[in-house]
Amino acid sequence: MGHHVLVVDDDRTVSDVVRRYLEQDGCRVRLSFDGADALAAVAAERPDLVVLDLMMPGLDGIEVCKRLRGRMPDLPVVMLTALGDEADRVAGLEVGADDYVTKPFSPRELVLRIRSVLRRAAPRAAGVPEVLRDGDLTADTERRVARLGDDHLALTVREFDLLAFLLRNPGRAWSRAELLDRVWGWRFGDQSTVTVHVRRLREKIEERPAEPRRIVTVWGVGYRYEPQGPDR
Repeated sequence: MGHHVLVVDDDRTVSDVVRRYLEQDGCRVRLSFDGADALAAVAAERPDLVVLDLMMPGLDGIEVCKRLRGRMPDLPVVMLTALGDEADRVAGLEVGADDYVTKPFSPRELVLRIRSVLRRAAPRAAGVPEVLRDGDLTADTERRVARLGDDHLALTVREFDLLAFLLRNPGRAWSRAELLDRVWGWRFGDQSTVTVHVRRLREKIEERPAEPRRIVTVWGVGYRYEPQGPDR
C-alpha cells in the first residue's frame, strides 16, 4: 500500500483535487477540513506526511504545525501558502514545515514536492552504516537519528538533511542557492527557506545560537560548517 497522506484544507474543492492527484500517484489519502479535526486524525493514525493549508478558520496552519511538531518532530509537513506572501512562507518554515507550495499551485508540482519529502524521510536501505560525527554531535543517516551528547535531537526531515549535508562537507562555504540545490533539490526557489532552516538548526545544535561556532555565516556568500571535535 502507498503512503498515507493527510490533506488539511478548509477549501473542499482544493482538497478534492489534491486527493485525486495523490491517489493517482498511489497514496492513501484522508481529508480534514479544520485544524482540530486534523490533530485528532493524526492522533488516531499517524500519517506519513501532512499537507497543511496555512489559512484556516479556528486553528490555523501555523498553530496546527506547532502542535504537530511538539508531538511528532519528524512528521513531514508540506505547507500551502498564499502566492507572493513571503511573511506567510517564512512563518510556516519557522514553525517547522519541511516544504511549502504557493497557491494557486499545480497539483502535479505538489505531488512531486511530496514525493521528494517522503523520499528523504524514508530510512536508508540496509547497507554500510553511516554515522556522521563531530565531537559530541552525531547523525545516523540509516536510522535518521541525531544526537548531541546524550540528548536526542528532535529534527524535521529537512533539518536532518541539512545537518547531514554540512557534516559531510565541512570547511567549505556554501551559498544559499547551492544549499537549496544540494539539500532541497530545487534549482530555483525562495532562499529564505535555507535561512530559516539554518536558524532552526542552530537553535538545536549550538550552545549559543546567536554566536554560532558550528554553522557560521560567511558574509556575502552563505554558510560554512566548522568542526568542533576531534572525532570527525
